[in-house]
Amino acid sequence: MKFSRMFIPTTKETPNDASLPSHQYLIRGGFINQVGAGIYNFMPLGKIVLDKIRAVVKDEMDKAGANEVQLGFVTPTSLWEESGRANTMGHEMLKFKDRKNTSFVLSPTNEEAIVDLVRNRITSYKDLPVNLYQINTKFRDEARPRFGLMRGREFLMKDGYSFHANEEDLVREFNLMEATYKKVYTRLGLDFRVVAADSGAIGGSGSKEFHVLANSGEDTIVVCPDCEYGANIEAAVRKPKHVTAWFENTNTPVSMERVLTQDLKTIEDVANFLSISKAQTIKAVIKKAIYENKIQTVIFFIRGNDELEETKACNAVNALELIDASEEDINDAGLIAGYCGPFHLPSNIDFVIDLEIKDEVGLACGANEEHYHLINTDLSTLENAKYYDLVAVQEGDSCACCGGKLQYTKGIEAGHIFQLGTKYSEAMNANFLDENGKAKPFIMGCYGIGVSRLVAAVIEQNHDDKGCIWTKETAPFMVDIIVSNSKKEEEAQAGEEIYEKLKRAGIDTILDDRVNARFGFKMGDFELIGFPYAVVIGKKLPEGFVEIVDRKTLEKIDVKIEDVLSKIVELIKQ
Repeated sequence: MKFSRMFIPTTKETPNDASLPSHQYLIRGGFINQVGAGIYNFMPLGKIVLDKIRAVVKDEMDKAGANEVQLGFVTPTSLWEESGRANTMGHEMLKFKDRKNTSFVLSPTNEEAIVDLVRNRITSYKDLPVNLYQINTKFRDEARPRFGLMRGREFLMKDGYSFHANEEDLVREFNLMEATYKKVYTRLGLDFRVVAADSGAIGGSGSKEFHVLANSGEDTIVVCPDCEYGANIEAAVRKPKHVTAWFENTNTPVSMERVLTQDLKTIEDVANFLSISKAQTIKAVIKKAIYENKIQTVIFFIRGNDELEETKACNAVNALELIDASEEDINDAGLIAGYCGPFHLPSNIDFVIDLEIKDEVGLACGANEEHYHLINTDLSTLENAKYYDLVAVQEGDSCACCGGKLQYTKGIEAGHIFQLGTKYSEAMNANFLDENGKAKPFIMGCYGIGVSRLVAAVIEQNHDDKGCIWTKETAPFMVDIIVSNSKKEEEAQAGEEIYEKLKRAGIDTILDDRVNARFGFKMGDFELIGFPYAVVIGKKLPEGFVEIVDRKTLEKIDVKIEDVLSKIVELIKQ
């Protein structure tokens, strides 16, 4: 391809709303343009990159034995009503009615559609397993679309779904998909981490995310530098902590006591007054749980020096959402702010205790009486208490796998795999006959990759203050041949000869043959667009030399014109 024949509208102006490097450079480099909130067109360079990433994803999925399909972008709402998600997906799912008043949605994901495709077409365990995938457009009506392709409303996604006769085979396919995804991100030249994750609105039991590591990532992930452990903050676990009570190593019998703590409402004030650490107290976090048909006050009890992880808390009570309880809400529930504890609660209050403090003794907590706290408590005496992992793992906590000190890093979620189980097949009556002739619901897995998001993720991880730095597998062209002065016949001819030679060798090459563009402008476009290598034809041509520039390092080397091909091949293989 030649610059003079290609639509590449580069610009020096940065969009006002573009805060991330990928958003800035993809627009300035002429890869994408915005046509609405969270909606982007892919221009020629952007389409080439998108197709290259898509091809890698397709190649690895096909090698893993998955079958490609293409489902409708528009899905009948009736399918979502069958699964029970028509209302729980919230406002992100865009609904509309056609001229016949039939309700449809723009697909944000396709569990329902794929179950409908398979049910009554696969009827026997003998036809299982099967893994079907598509690379297709999705739409989620984000409340705050931002960061360009990172959080758009319309996007290209690879979503795959597997069907199994038993859990063991699901785990086998889940592990195969994890290995397949690792191959995808490795081929794309990305530094990534596989982490344990929350299943969110998709549902299911087992869940792993694939994060491209980047400082601009929206997600906080917890990693251990001493082993392979990694998890999204929403699902991270740590080695349990235990704080020894003063009486645990003595034979002194103790009992729970009620202590006057006049006007002491904070964990810090109570701990100081009692001369104990905050870890020896119980913190009460009062929330309003939003359900489909009701709103209920819920209390979460955690260790005093810990913080509540809201996604874990939401899952603990199976709520759609948690919001802060107001002072009025707390009073209406018969609770006393600052003096709330798990003992002597009103009988109608739903509460959950962090699993880590189950059966702990010696912790101080609110007495559910104004100006009073309890000391020397024994949580094992609580009846009908519900326990769940509720805490947000902190940096420096011990790894549950190896004991190392956990760290935070930032990641861009670029893939997610789920063990769905029978959530959708049961709801939609999708069954097969097992070896005993008994009808059973399909056991399912779900596997997603954000294909268009990866276009941005590559740049978030690979850029400098000049522009994009594409990896070799994702670059729109591997080599940019820059003719310093296209009006000079000898330079133009040399450019054409090198261009034809690289093309014949199967190397994706673009020739910057623009006659009216100055050399500085051409170099600026090379740096902004981010082709891996440039071959500069200029003042050293009379001596038989051209210059090869490495975009990543900006290092320059002089090469004899007859050696350009072999040197480029050598650089690509490195």
